[in-house]
Amino acid sequence: MKKIATLALVAGLSASTAFAGGYTAPVVEAEPVVVEGGSSSNAGILVPVLLLLGVAIVAAD
Repeated sequence: MKKIATLALVAGLSASTAFAGGYTAPVVEAEPVVVEGGSSSNAGILVPVLLLLGVAIVAAD
């Protein structure tokens, strides 16, 4: 019976310290808005075009 009482006491004390701070709402920070200007050329197409050009040169030889 002493072991059960000791375990209940330990569980009760540890549970009360776990909730000692109370609930605080999480702080959500707003992300900064970044406005990017539009580009007149698309750099994403440069690599595939160079790859196709390299394949064409190798195939022509």
